[in-house]
Amino acid sequence: MPIVRRTRADLDLSKVDWARLARTSDREIAAQIAADVDTAPVFSAAELARARRVVPPASPRNVKALRHRLGLSQQQFADRYGFSVETIRNYEQGHRRPAGPARVLLEIIASEPDAVTRALARKTRRVTARAGAK
Repeated sequence: MPIVRRTRADLDLSKVDWARLARTSDREIAAQIAADVDTAPVFSAAELARARRVVPPASPRNVKALRHRLGLSQQQFADRYGFSVETIRNYEQGHRRPAGPARVLLEIIASEPDAVTRALARKTRRVTARAGAK
């Protein structure tokens, strides 16, 4: 099956032959992917199996250093980024380590604090606008 490149805007989903698509075997899909350099896997299965996480574990010093770099008190940091003050204290004192989404959020704050602030402010404005419309 030839590969035809289209943008998302070019697609009319009502014209898709869903039955033909459902009949496409895994082998055919793999052959199509291998033939298209834009979608061919960057890593082999063996390379992916050997891959490990590259995000270093968060340490209490990292959270405190980040907060100090931004010039914020624990209360200000918690209020600005949606944490509780107790959580920030626990991170900084080493009682808990950031994990999962909190760890990712802290990494993003470390690299793009203004972007996080803008995104959270936008969300707050939308929620406030909806509440005012009721």
